Amino acid sequence: MKKIGIKIAPFIAAFLLLAGGGPSGAAVLVQCGDPGNPKDKCMHLSAGDGFITMADGKVLYIFGFGDVGASADPLVDGMLAAEFTGPTIALDEGDQFYLNLTNVGMMMRPDLFDPHSLHWHGFPHASNIFDGEPHATIGINMGSTLTYYYNVVEPGTYMYHCHVEATEHMEMGMLSNLYVRPRQNGTALGTCSGGTPCTKFVYNDGDGSTGYDVEFPIQMSGLDGYFHEQHIAVQPLPFHLLHVTYPVLNGRGYPDTVDPNPLPPPAENGGKVSQRVSSLITAAAGQKVLLRISNLNVHQDFTLATLGIPMRIVGRDARLLRGPDGKDLSYTANSVLLGSGETADAILDIPPGTASGTKFFLYSTNLNFLSNDQEDFGGMMTEIRIN
Repeated sequence: MKKIGIKIAPFIAAFLLLAGGGPSGAAVLVQCGDPGNPKDKCMHLSAGDGFITMADGKVLYIFGFGDVGASADPLVDGMLAAEFTGPTIALDEGDQFYLNLTNVGMMMRPDLFDPHSLHWHGFPHASNIFDGEPHATIGINMGSTLTYYYNVVEPGTYMYHCHVEATEHMEMGMLSNLYVRPRQNGTALGTCSGGTPCTKFVYNDGDGSTGYDVEFPIQMSGLDGYFHEQHIAVQPLPFHLLHVTYPVLNGRGYPDTVDPNPLPPPAENGGKVSQRVSSLITAAAGQKVLLRISNLNVHQDFTLATLGIPMRIVGRDARLLRGPDGKDLSYTANSVLLGSGETADAILDIPPGTASGTKFFLYSTNLNFLSNDQEDFGGMMTEIRIN
């Protein structure tokens, strides 16, 4: 474990002095297990607010998580560092995961003193203390840090989000991708690109049936632009009228979904990047592509479909689709419907001989979600590009 000294912003320093502390004693305690153990993994996230730019150019106010693991001043660097979608968490079965979450407060809403939490959706806790549901466990107050501990025992595709005032905080952007790779990785089973054995798998299948060559996390969500505008304007929030005006994949609408780079930060963030995760899918002819699909929208089911490449659904909700007698329950479809809080593991077999430069589309079959607010031909869509 390590202690990081902090240079404190004036208003935080004043608060600490009034509380009986002072800048000389200020620190964030970050716990990371045993640095010499490769299975001990560590991450430090901030929880706060910021801004993102939608595909039609509209700037929206958000809440979100940011990665401050390399920062010497996480309370300061975490301000206006909210990202949507938040930092991706990718782990291996058998890891001991220490996740430190610091609540840096709401810079643009100083009237709010909201606690935050991190809920690993679907995690099989031995104890609920780190579950993140604040009424039965722990919420993190502004200026405080909590280290969540997870003994990672089950592979699959999950997700994470803030569970404090969940409808508001999730609608505002506090959610992201999370997945666990199986112990079976590294063994040679099944057949992947070029007829060679697979070495990467979705689950511990024992026969290579969930083998793949490349993987991409895809999180479906959507924002109500009016709700976000009312929030920053400190106006009453119409929860019962929530509806999706900005359908997104990994926090972006098309064509921003196919930009492989982080999007330029809005000026309101002070230069801090808030949309890092691309949804562009790239593969070579003959490869098996794993899509780790999740839905964390608080008020809408979504359907994703492909044209020209069927999906083989091998897992749902972090569980291998296999019966108790070992029967294969995977199935092939051209679309998958997910409600909020559901995940699916879909393997796409790119046909051998597909010409380089070919594009396929992954898109919502709900045609009203193929738009960026009032701008058509956008929204919940991305490309599968063959290199």
